[in-house]
Amino acid sequence: MSGPVEATEAVSPRDELVAQLATALPGWLPTQRWFGGKDREISAVRPLSWTTLLDGDPLLIHLVVEVEQGDRSEPYQLLIGSRQSQVPDVAASSSIGLENGLTCYEASGDADLTAALLELIIAGEQVDELRFEREPDVELTSGLRAHPITSEQSNTSLVYGHHYILKLFRKLTPGLNKDLMLHRALRDVDCPHIADPLGSISGELDGEELTIGMLQRFMPDAADGWVMATTSVRDFMADSGGLAPEEVGGDFAGEAYRLGKAVARVHTDLATALGTEQADDAELERSVTAMIERLDRVTAELPALADHGPALRSAFAKVAEVSEPVSMQFVHGDLHLGQVLRTINGWLLLDFEGEPAASLAERSALRSPLRDVAGMLRSFDYAAQQLLVGQPDDPDRTARAMQWSRRNRAAFCDGYGKVAGADPRDSADLLRALELDKAVYEVSYEHANRPDWLSVPLASIERIMTEGQ
Repeated sequence: MSGPVEATEAVSPRDELVAQLATALPGWLPTQRWFGGKDREISAVRPLSWTTLLDGDPLLIHLVVEVEQGDRSEPYQLLIGSRQSQVPDVAASSSIGLENGLTCYEASGDADLTAALLELIIAGEQVDELRFEREPDVELTSGLRAHPITSEQSNTSLVYGHHYILKLFRKLTPGLNKDLMLHRALRDVDCPHIADPLGSISGELDGEELTIGMLQRFMPDAADGWVMATTSVRDFMADSGGLAPEEVGGDFAGEAYRLGKAVARVHTDLATALGTEQADDAELERSVTAMIERLDRVTAELPALADHGPALRSAFAKVAEVSEPVSMQFVHGDLHLGQVLRTINGWLLLDFEGEPAASLAERSALRSPLRDVAGMLRSFDYAAQQLLVGQPDDPDRTARAMQWSRRNRAAFCDGYGKVAGADPRDSADLLRALELDKAVYEVSYEHANRPDWLSVPLASIERIMTEGQ
């Protein structure tokens, strides 16, 4: 990639443009939904590298900047477009006004400019230090235009026709991105529950390789797991006859069972491809410490959680006392109903990066597969309770929502155990602690982002503390 020029060199027009962008970005970045630093004021934006992918009119620059926020500095990537004429119809929030009156824009919504990314992957080009590559034995169709998926948050995904989807990792981390690494590993063992990786964009930053983007097969007719589940909840809650979930149209339990089988297959395939380790006593103690530290941080933000403090600490402490072996391996790391798609051939898992807010070390660490199980159980609770958010307390509706949740949580565990060979509910203390830890994380997230939703994780903690799983 190109980079900052030395003071003794002549400053080119492109260098001047990048410098102006760096001045404008502190006010612009917080308006972007994929920017993960909205919790702090930006103190500075420093260009780290830039590469001209299309020169002239139109102009396309790949830009990597370091965003400084107090003692935290993180690199982000941007696609910067500029045109002298025929400015495309992009979102107003994409425009980046500069001091000289020139307007640049974030170019992920410009179908003409983003088409160049696919063509570069097909050709296997290298532009400065950016490498565009196809996966082995992959043939791709050229001439496709792209549109961004507007629902994405921490990254940006571009869909090319009905063929491919290119995910651009906005916040960059050194090394091979976990999402790409695990997709390659699962492809190599013929896992049927992923969309195969087709290509990638990579580069270097400060001498370290990093993943810029990942191209996968797109599933245009797939159904979103969250949409399917919440539709089932609405059908069930709308029934005034008090029927059981299995007696109402749109029962989701069959899909929950098949989803459990799919998640277990992904876990067994990851274990086959990348191996496992047994957690020793020290690892279990570290897990307990991490859970309690998270609890303490969140309780400081929301003192109402303190009422559950002693019971939560007791539940977490039991992790260090489990008698059965605890297997550790690569897992999804952020599994919920929004990370799965239902195709005509079965369930697919998406986005193996891990929790966006977690550190690189946390996302790369080996974990118990039950962490993913706990994440999905929490998601069933969210799906069941989403119609209760912001509504007056209604014990009958709450009980009905929990009836749906229990049925689908049980079906998921049944399916998981069928493939894994062990029912996750048999590891009750570990699963309970992992689900409670996830709920504590959710309390922090909802407190900071969606206060109206705080009732969901708080009610779940209350339920688990009093009723168990």
